[in-house]
Amino acid sequence: MAFILEYLPLILFFAVFKLMDIFWATGVLIFASLIQMTWQYFKHGKVSQRHWIFFAIALLLGGMTILFQDEKFIMWKATIIYASLGASLLISHYLLGKNLTKKALLGILDSAIKQMHQTSEDTDSQSSRQKAEDLPIPTALYEQLNLAWSILFFFIAVLNLVIAYYFPLDFWVSFKVFGLMAITFVAVMLTIATVSKYLPEDE
Repeated sequence: MAFILEYLPLILFFAVFKLMDIFWATGVLIFASLIQMTWQYFKHGKVSQRHWIFFAIALLLGGMTILFQDEKFIMWKATIIYASLGASLLISHYLLGKNLTKKALLGILDSAIKQMHQTSEDTDSQSSRQKAEDLPIPTALYEQLNLAWSILFFFIAVLNLVIAYYFPLDFWVSFKVFGLMAITFVAVMLTIATVSKYLPEDE
């Protein structure tokens, strides 16, 4: 149920596209994202950062799509977004000295460590107080992962254009809703597997 609610805007986007067209689907995506944020606020008292970012992107680029009534523009959105993400990882690391992949991964690992020890009887143990930043993950590995994610984002940006221009619109919509989700999921699983040997064992 939680999975359906999390990806409800994309599910509705795909369904409405099949019944209507890309412009109606874009409008539903924006409206559904707003409803999702409203529901999250009333349930948890706040809206997560990723939902704010998703809504802002949907509102800005989706609004321009509806305004211009240009199918090619909406196809370019994914390429613009993923190319920007790839560039951000490289610029932040090599020019600003900040590893955004490391920051995101530490947040995921912190959550994993808390879940690993939340049922532990010894709540004052050293392991339960351990944080992701204390794990012996080499700096070089963080740098490799940052580069790998940047390359992946650029690859998706190019792949999106290839599918947009050489495949039917129906295929592109399926790729955007399901293909990108699958690629991201596999990449996250591979990343977690790469650093799993540095995680504390659950005793």
